[in-house]
Amino acid sequence: MQLPLQRFSKYVLGMALLALPLTSQAQEQLSSQIPQAMRPHLAQPGAFAVGVRTEIFEHPHQLDLTSGQYAVRQLTVELWYPATTGTSLSNYPSMTKSQQRFIIKGTAYRDAKPAASKPWPIVVLSHGYPGNRTLMFYLAEHLASHGYLVAAIDHPHSTYGEIDQNKAPYQGFLNTLYHRSRDQQFVLDTLRQQNNSPLSWLQAHVDTKSAAVIGYSMGGYGALNTIGGCFAFTEQHVAAFTGLKDAAKTKALQQALNSCAGGQLQVDPTWKAAIAIAPWGGQHHLFSKTALQQLTVPLLFLAGDQDEVSGYAGMRALYEQTGSPEKYFLTYHHAGHNIAPHAAPQVSRQLPSDFAHYHEASWATESLHDINKHIVLAMLDCHVQSIPAACELLQADHPVWPGYQRGLATGLSWMSATKQPQIKQPAKP
Repeated sequence: MQLPLQRFSKYVLGMALLALPLTSQAQEQLSSQIPQAMRPHLAQPGAFAVGVRTEIFEHPHQLDLTSGQYAVRQLTVELWYPATTGTSLSNYPSMTKSQQRFIIKGTAYRDAKPAASKPWPIVVLSHGYPGNRTLMFYLAEHLASHGYLVAAIDHPHSTYGEIDQNKAPYQGFLNTLYHRSRDQQFVLDTLRQQNNSPLSWLQAHVDTKSAAVIGYSMGGYGALNTIGGCFAFTEQHVAAFTGLKDAAKTKALQQALNSCAGGQLQVDPTWKAAIAIAPWGGQHHLFSKTALQQLTVPLLFLAGDQDEVSGYAGMRALYEQTGSPEKYFLTYHHAGHNIAPHAAPQVSRQLPSDFAHYHEASWATESLHDINKHIVLAMLDCHVQSIPAACELLQADHPVWPGYQRGLATGLSWMSATKQPQIKQPAKP
C-alpha cells in the first residue's frame, strides 16, 4: 500500500522525531493523567505546597567490607517538606540502569521556605539495588504535601552511577548488605539533631519523636532490620553471595553482617511504622525467625505475586513470621517486582532492559502510583499520627474498599494480622 505524499512526509517526520536522542537539558513531567475523581481518596495531593533541598550527610568511621578500611561514608539525601509556594520548580537529574542520563521535572519548589505548621514526622525513603534517591520522587512529594518530612537516600555502593550493569553488576552488593539498615538509622539520627549546621533550617519544624521507614526491594530488606528483624546470614549465604572459598574470611563476614536494628543494641523507639515494598531477602531466609516474631513496630508489605526478584513466597513468609501486632500485606495480582519506581523516562525506551526496570506488563504505572500513595499515607497517618479515619482505610473488608471508587480496587487482595486474604471485586450495582 502506498501512502499519499503528504501523509508519507508527516509519517517520516514523526518517526524522525521519535528517533531523536534526549538532550541533557530535557525535563520530563512523569505525573499521573488519571482524573482526580477516579483516584483513591488519599492519592489526592495534600494541603501543602512542597519544598525540596539536597543535603550531604557524613557518617564517620564506617567500614568498607570490600577493602576492610574505615572511612567517612557520605550520603546524598533529598529532603521533601511542607513549604510555602516557591518560585523555582525542581528538577531531578537521574540515570537508567545502563547509565543513560535524563532529568525529571518535579512539582516541588527548590529550596522553598518551610511552611508554618505542626511539626513534621520523619519518613526515611530507601531505594533498591541499584537505584537512587529520586526513584520514588512521586511518593516523596505526595507525603510532603500531607505534612511529612521525607528523606530519600542515595545509598553508596548501590546507585545507578556506581554500578556497571554489564561489567560488574554486583560490585557494591556486599557493602549494600552491610550498610543499608545502618544508613537508614543514621539519616534518622542526623535529622533529629536540628541544631547542627547545615540543617538548622529544620529547627522547630521536625517531630523528633515520630518516624517511619519505607524501603523498596533492598531498601525493604534494610527496613525490616532497622525495626528489629535481625539478620541470620549463614556461612553458606556468605559464600554464595561473595564466591569466597576461605573459611576464615567467610566466618568473619558472617559475623559482620549479622547485625540488628542498624547496628544498634536495640530498636530506636522513634520508629512508629515500617513499609516494605517488594522486600528482598525472604526468599533466602536471611532474617532470624525469632527476631521477626518479636517485632512490635506496625508493618505494611506491598508485593506483586509474580515477583521474580524478591519472590512472592519469600515475602509472604516474612509477613507470616512477623509478630507485629498491627501488620498488613497488600498483593498486586499479576504484578512483578517493579511496583514502586517512577514512570519510565523516554531514554529508557532505547534499551529493553532499561525500560523493564520501570515497567509492569499488567498494570498501568499511574494506577500503581495512586494505590501506593493511598495505602502508604493511610499507614503513616494511622500509625505515626494516630488519625482514626486513616486507620479505617486499612480495614479492607467491605464490598467496596474504603477510600476507593467502586470498581477501582480490582486486582488487589489484602491480609492483616486477623484477616484472611480475599480478592476484592466490585460490588454488584
